[in-house]
Amino acid sequence: MGIGYWIIIGGIALISMLVSSKLKNKFKYYSKVHLRNGMSGAEIARKMLNDNGIFDVQVISTPGMLTDHYNPVKKTVNLSEGVYNQRNAAAAAVAAHECGHAVQHAQGYEWLQMRSKLVPVVSVASGMSVWVIFGGLVLGATTQFGFTVAVIGLIMFAFGTLFSFITLPVEYDASNRALAWLKTKNIVSPEEYKGAEDSLKWAARTYVVAAIGSLATLLYFAMQVFGGRD
Repeated sequence: MGIGYWIIIGGIALISMLVSSKLKNKFKYYSKVHLRNGMSGAEIARKMLNDNGIFDVQVISTPGMLTDHYNPVKKTVNLSEGVYNQRNAAAAAVAAHECGHAVQHAQGYEWLQMRSKLVPVVSVASGMSVWVIFGGLVLGATTQFGFTVAVIGLIMFAFGTLFSFITLPVEYDASNRALAWLKTKNIVSPEEYKGAEDSLKWAARTYVVAAIGSLATLLYFAMQVFGGRD
């Protein structure tokens, strides 16, 4: 595929690893900032849901670290073990953030709806796109058949890139909803709020890196495919 491809992949992987490491360190640090109200992540999640008039979403515990997510199909806020039972600023931030997604779902937030519609397409296309592009290039992008195959692969990959960019407003909006609720309901003190805000800021950066990385890879593939037509 060429050294350029591996430089891009390696660079993206390195940056992603650094941001992920920073996020874990932030989470560990703010896990030591205990909440004055003594509420656990699960209790905070249930209160935020109730305060937003959402009573048909369950808050459950899921194994692992930073495995927290909202499942719109099952209507469950899944909190990792380090969030569900813990009573600190990091747990409060993550729990409220995931509930932010539940609020988006309940209110029909457009970006979330758009992302949900792309899930079936991306789940199929993402795993195959690179191989289809490779196949087209191996067949020869200078031939019509090889070029067509490679372009199909590019389109498939582009759906994944689009998905990653649509994810950005979804994640940032969920964090904004979480922080606004934590402040207006006086769930956290000013010090605890700063910890929650910083934790969510670094969590959001993991999605930014993923989106930029996907775009850079897409552009590289596009140059390989269309460059072969010259």
